[in-house]
Amino acid sequence: MNAADMTTSPMATIDRLVRATNDHDLERLVDCFEPGYRNETPVHPARSFTGRDQVRANWQQIFAAVPDVRARVLRSAVAGDTAWTEWEMTGTRRDGSAQLMRGVIVFGVPAGKPTARIGWARFYLDVVEQGGATIDLAVTSQLGGAR
Repeated sequence: MNAADMTTSPMATIDRLVRATNDHDLERLVDCFEPGYRNETPVHPARSFTGRDQVRANWQQIFAAVPDVRARVLRSAVAGDTAWTEWEMTGTRRDGSAQLMRGVIVFGVPAGKPTARIGWARFYLDVVEQGGATIDLAVTSQLGGAR
């Protein structure tokens, strides 16, 4: 890691994560996270996990399944140690079908640490549904068919 990557700015850390993702550099990507990193997935609680070993396992699978994956942060805001980020991830799966994910990830990047690694995240990124129900059908479905 070079001196420019040692900054403690939350967005500098997120930018480092995006670069590592787009370079498909698994080691640099994993190094963006604290060893005790906590990932909370509020919409899918069973998908929450702790530790960067799981980060490594996830990204090994992603790089293998979507070899041209690209990530970009569309919008961001920082408040203290918290970075609110809107993501879009695109690519092509091995079977030739498109991969598209969008959503928000809220990152905690502890201040005062020389490496500025991500300590926690609340993860709302998900696969984009192509087609699907209209808003009226979706609301009806979410309410158990009540209208």
